[in-house]
Amino acid sequence: MIIKPKDRLIFALDVPSLKEVKKWVRLLKGYVGVFKVGKELFTACGPKVIDIIHQSGGKVFLDLKFHDIPNTAAKAGAVAARLGVKMFNVHTLGGLDMMEAVREAVDKTCKRGRRPIILGVTILTSMNEKAMKEVGIQGPVKKRVLYLAGLAKKAGFDGVVASPLEAKDIKKRFGKDFIIVTPGIRMPDSKPDDQNRTMTPKQAIAAGADYIVVGRPIREAKDPVEAANKILEEMR
Repeated sequence: MIIKPKDRLIFALDVPSLKEVKKWVRLLKGYVGVFKVGKELFTACGPKVIDIIHQSGGKVFLDLKFHDIPNTAAKAGAVAARLGVKMFNVHTLGGLDMMEAVREAVDKTCKRGRRPIILGVTILTSMNEKAMKEVGIQGPVKKRVLYLAGLAKKAGFDGVVASPLEAKDIKKRFGKDFIIVTPGIRMPDSKPDDQNRTMTPKQAIAAGADYIVVGRPIREAKDPVEAANKILEEMR
């Protein structure tokens, strides 16, 4: 099945109010397949934001990176499933028991309905080897990412969130059906920011990313629609 570029593009709704959500969803729903709801927005507005996106015909990536004891994370995953999101994520560093608890809770919740995509967050794209060493994680970034992706696969997750630099190796090791959602997407003319392991949309898709997450390159553009269109063209 051929997936349209629009359906692969996730826009990061990193805004603090429902007013801004409505503006961005109205502006971009014809160009973006999924809207990412992260910590800032969900903390400010709660589940109401998911309702607004669904009412507009959009789909939701709930990016809260659950990371807690297994029972707590599992209950959060079940709630995410009941909210009807397309996908949500869990930190792989929470361990195999935690991830399995989340997957089992979601399977139980969705036994008669459509199950959301469950993703394991590997190493944040803002982190390099120096940052990893500061928190006690040793070894090359790619090696750690592949190990954590393996844990997510073992737990029964559908895929991972990983930088585009690791996408090719993840696909090679875990198969074409193991989904990769890739943040750290920047255009060739993007200004430097806090992302370290980045690629352009074209490079990320070529490397094996199934979905790409784009925020600032669209949100901070003079013409966001033109910026979104440019990204879609690159993805083709």
